[in-house]
Amino acid sequence: MKNLLIVEDDRSLNRGIALTLAQSGLHTWQAYSIAEAEQLRNDLRIDLILLDVHLPDGSGLDYCERIRRGSRVPIIFLTANDMEADIVSGFELGGDDYITKPFSLMVLRARVMAVLRRTDSGGEHQYAIDRLSFDFAKMEFCKDGEQLVLSRTEQKLLRMLVSHAGNILSREQLMDKVWTQDAEFVDENALTMAIKRLRAKLEDKPSSPKYIKTIYGLGYMWAEGNNHEN
Repeated sequence: MKNLLIVEDDRSLNRGIALTLAQSGLHTWQAYSIAEAEQLRNDLRIDLILLDVHLPDGSGLDYCERIRRGSRVPIIFLTANDMEADIVSGFELGGDDYITKPFSLMVLRARVMAVLRRTDSGGEHQYAIDRLSFDFAKMEFCKDGEQLVLSRTEQKLLRMLVSHAGNILSREQLMDKVWTQDAEFVDENALTMAIKRLRAKLEDKPSSPKYIKTIYGLGYMWAEGNNHEN
């Protein structure tokens, strides 16, 4: 089930959107400020964001720009502004669609489903952050435009981490998913060494990783450049 984050401070509109999208089998999470949205993004894997431009604690445009520094999650702007310059700004900052108020909830749902279909058609296999870009469909991985050579194990490990960005994955979860049938026969040191090799290829400072964080006593996390403890 897809997780959608609705960032809209008009509580009545927020609830109406949530009820409408729930009818399409989508799981919605509601936030009324950027601070609440950021907390939910840290806790959940979000597949699409409906983002109001004017929020109590800041601009949705600025928030979109911040999100785009580490994520390609689809973003649809919701705003009362229908000026051409505002619409252009939304797209230039990385928005995937732009809906002006007032709008039909049925039309909104159709636009949401259209963006999700585009994502499912291939976008979910691609990921870019800073100087790194990954295409899991083509199995192409680059840093600074240069091709990286990753083993099959490293590819599976990277995809597992990136697809759960911001969430802690235990060593057991990673071993089960990366080594599948052979997980019970794999020494835990194999995971440690695979993480070490992956860091050496992706990180500028493998001893102080920016992306693949060790969460002591719990496991590992793809941090999307956030300043979590390593």
